[in-house]
Amino acid sequence: MSQEKQIAADAVVSIEYALTSDDGTVIDSSEGGEPLTYIHGHGQLIPGLERELEGKSLGDAVEVRVEAEDGYGEHDPERLVEVPRDRFEFEISEGDFVQAQQQDGTTVPFQVVGVGESSITLDGNHPLAGKALNFKVEVVGIREATPEELDHGHVH
Repeated sequence: MSQEKQIAADAVVSIEYALTSDDGTVIDSSEGGEPLTYIHGHGQLIPGLERELEGKSLGDAVEVRVEAEDGYGEHDPERLVEVPRDRFEFEISEGDFVQAQQQDGTTVPFQVVGVGESSITLDGNHPLAGKALNFKVEVVGIREATPEELDHGHVH
Protein backbone atom coordinates (compact mmCIF):
# COMPACT_ATOMS: atom_id res chain seq x y z
CA MET A 1 0.00 0.00 0.00
CA SER A 2 1.52 3.36 -1.02
CA GLN A 3 1.65 6.13 1.52
CA GLU A 4 0.02 9.41 0.47
CA LYS A 5 2.57 12.22 0.07
CA GLN A 6 2.11 15.04 2.57
CA ILE A 7 3.55 18.54 2.67
CA ALA A 8 6.69 18.58 4.81
CA ALA A 9 10.07 20.32 4.86
CA ASP A 10 11.98 20.17 1.55
CA ALA A 11 8.89 19.19 -0.49
CA VAL A 12 8.22 21.08 -3.71
CA VAL A 13 4.60 22.15 -3.39
CA SER A 14 2.28 23.64 -6.02
CA ILE A 15 -0.87 25.46 -4.94
CA GLU A 16 -3.75 27.22 -6.63
CA TYR A 17 -4.76 30.14 -4.44
CA ALA A 18 -6.85 33.25 -4.03
CA LEU A 19 -5.90 35.94 -1.52
CA THR A 20 -8.63 38.32 -0.37
CA SER A 21 -8.93 41.19 2.08
CA ASP A 22 -11.49 41.16 4.87
CA ASP A 23 -13.99 42.95 2.62
CA GLY A 24 -13.69 40.19 -0.02
CA THR A 25 -11.53 42.16 -2.49
CA VAL A 26 -9.21 39.82 -4.42
CA ILE A 27 -5.63 40.95 -3.76
CA ASP A 28 -3.87 38.18 -5.68
CA SER A 29 -4.79 34.89 -7.32
CA SER A 30 -3.29 32.12 -9.41
CA GLU A 31 -6.48 31.94 -11.49
CA GLY A 32 -5.69 32.15 -15.18
CA GLY A 33 -1.99 31.55 -14.54
CA GLU A 34 0.39 28.93 -13.27
CA PRO A 35 0.09 27.52 -9.75
CA LEU A 36 2.45 28.97 -7.13
CA THR A 37 5.30 26.48 -6.65
CA TYR A 38 7.72 26.72 -3.71
CA ILE A 39 10.01 24.64 -1.49
CA HIS A 40 8.25 24.04 1.83
CA GLY A 41 10.07 24.99 5.01
CA HIS A 42 12.43 27.49 3.37
CA GLY A 43 10.57 30.71 4.20
CA GLN A 44 9.27 31.20 0.66
CA LEU A 45 5.68 31.73 1.90
CA ILE A 46 4.46 33.92 4.71
CA PRO A 47 4.80 31.96 7.99
CA GLY A 48 1.08 31.66 8.79
CA LEU A 49 0.21 30.12 5.43
CA GLU A 50 3.19 27.77 5.37
CA ARG A 51 2.34 26.52 8.86
CA GLU A 52 -1.29 25.81 7.84
CA LEU A 53 -0.17 23.84 4.76
CA GLU A 54 2.14 21.53 6.75
CA GLY A 55 0.83 17.95 6.59
CA LYS A 56 -1.73 18.62 3.85
CA SER A 57 -2.05 16.16 0.95
CA LEU A 58 -2.56 16.41 -2.80
CA GLY A 59 -6.09 17.65 -3.53
CA ASP A 60 -6.65 19.16 -0.08
CA ALA A 61 -8.45 22.50 -0.12
CA VAL A 62 -8.17 24.86 2.85
CA GLU A 63 -9.34 28.30 3.83
CA VAL A 64 -6.86 30.11 6.05
CA ARG A 65 -6.98 33.48 7.78
CA VAL A 66 -3.48 34.78 8.50
CA GLU A 67 -3.21 37.63 10.99
CA ALA A 68 -0.73 40.44 10.24
CA GLU A 69 1.94 39.17 12.64
CA ASP A 70 2.08 35.83 10.76
CA GLY A 71 1.87 37.52 7.36
CA TYR A 72 3.78 40.64 6.40
CA GLY A 73 4.03 41.92 9.97
CA GLU A 74 2.48 44.89 11.68
CA HIS A 75 2.70 48.31 10.04
CA ASP A 76 5.84 49.98 11.48
CA PRO A 77 5.63 53.79 11.62
CA GLU A 78 9.45 53.85 11.86
CA ARG A 79 9.54 52.76 8.20
CA LEU A 80 7.93 56.03 7.06
CA VAL A 81 10.60 58.36 5.67
CA GLU A 82 10.37 61.96 4.54
CA VAL A 83 12.77 62.82 1.72
CA PRO A 84 13.46 66.22 0.11
CA ARG A 85 11.58 66.47 -3.18
CA ASP A 86 14.69 67.64 -5.05
CA ARG A 87 16.22 64.16 -4.62
CA PHE A 88 13.85 62.95 -7.32
CA GLU A 89 14.81 63.88 -10.87
CA PHE A 90 11.56 62.48 -12.26
CA GLU A 91 7.83 63.02 -11.84
CA ILE A 92 6.50 61.20 -8.78
CA SER A 93 2.94 60.54 -7.65
CA GLU A 94 1.25 59.05 -4.61
CA GLY A 95 1.00 55.27 -5.03
CA ASP A 96 4.23 54.99 -7.06
CA PHE A 97 6.94 52.58 -5.96
CA VAL A 98 10.59 53.62 -5.87
CA GLN A 99 13.80 51.80 -4.98
CA ALA A 100 16.33 53.11 -2.48
CA GLN A 101 19.87 51.78 -2.44
CA GLN A 102 21.35 50.97 0.94
CA GLN A 103 25.03 51.37 1.84
CA ASP A 104 25.63 47.63 1.32
CA GLY A 105 24.35 47.91 -2.27
CA THR A 106 21.00 46.17 -1.73
CA THR A 107 17.84 47.94 -2.80
CA VAL A 108 14.70 48.43 -0.74
CA PRO A 109 11.27 49.19 -2.24
CA PHE A 110 9.26 52.12 -0.90
CA GLN A 111 5.75 53.23 -1.76
CA VAL A 112 5.10 56.95 -2.18
CA VAL A 113 2.38 57.81 0.35
CA GLY A 114 2.61 61.59 0.29
CA VAL A 115 3.74 64.26 -2.16
CA GLY A 116 4.29 67.75 -0.76
CA GLU A 117 5.80 70.94 -2.20
CA SER A 118 9.21 70.33 -0.66
CA SER A 119 9.15 66.69 0.46
CA ILE A 120 8.03 63.20 -0.47
CA THR A 121 6.83 60.71 2.17
CA LEU A 122 7.88 57.11 1.54
CA ASP A 123 6.63 53.95 3.26
CA GLY A 124 9.07 51.03 3.53
CA ASN A 125 6.44 48.66 4.91
CA HIS A 126 5.14 45.88 2.68
CA PRO A 127 1.80 47.07 1.19
CA LEU A 128 0.04 44.23 3.08
CA ALA A 129 1.71 44.96 6.45
CA GLY A 130 -0.82 45.36 9.24
CA LYS A 131 -3.53 43.47 7.34
CA ALA A 132 -5.15 40.11 7.93
CA LEU A 133 -5.00 37.91 4.82
CA ASN A 134 -7.62 35.38 3.75
CA PHE A 135 -6.45 32.51 1.56
CA LYS A 136 -8.35 29.84 -0.32
CA VAL A 137 -5.79 27.22 -1.31
CA GLU A 138 -5.87 23.91 -3.16
CA VAL A 139 -2.80 21.66 -3.13
CA VAL A 140 -2.22 20.62 -6.77
CA GLY A 141 1.28 19.14 -6.56
CA ILE A 142 3.72 17.65 -4.05
CA ARG A 143 7.11 16.09 -4.79
CA GLU A 144 10.53 15.82 -3.23
CA ALA A 145 12.93 18.65 -4.07
CA THR A 146 16.03 17.64 -5.98
CA PRO A 147 19.44 18.14 -4.34
CA GLU A 148 20.11 20.90 -6.88
CA GLU A 149 16.86 22.72 -5.98
CA LEU A 150 17.71 22.52 -2.27
CA ASP A 151 21.24 23.76 -2.96
CA HIS A 152 20.01 26.69 -5.06
CA GLY A 153 17.05 27.46 -2.77
CA HIS A 154 14.42 27.54 -5.51
CA VAL A 155 12.37 25.27 -7.75
CA HIS A 156 13.74 24.38 -11.20
